[in-house]
Amino acid sequence: MNQQIASPQHPTTSRAFTVLLSPTRRGARLARLLAVAHLNLWGLPSESAAHVVAELATNATVHGRVQGRDFQLRLTVQRDALLRIEVTDTRGDRLPVPSAPAADAEWGRGLLIVEALADHWGVIPGPVPRKTVWAELDLAP
Repeated sequence: MNQQIASPQHPTTSRAFTVLLSPTRRGARLARLLAVAHLNLWGLPSESAAHVVAELATNATVHGRVQGRDFQLRLTVQRDALLRIEVTDTRGDRLPVPSAPAADAEWGRGLLIVEALADHWGVIPGPVPRKTVWAELDLAP
């Protein structure tokens, strides 16, 4: 659901998009596609954001999945200068911890990618049983 926040007396360029998606590979792929579509619609760069969304959404489907419970993707843009990506899942008992995988490991680099691409990232526990993993990207030139 695309929501443009504006007031007739105090115009603002804040934008937000929130969607619930199934905790499946298809849901993670759709999260990335929807993020790219909205950022392009807003005239904002999407390449780094697409990678961050893909990693966070994949983590939600692999490590945060609970049968029958969706995960949420939320994008917010403040003054065309800061993009905040939030992915909320229903496994608050599993907090992400970035670690260096073995050189021959085929998985385990997702949070390292997020850390490399985002200016800031973190985790907000709760409310039970949820957690939100967020990342911020500076859009200012």
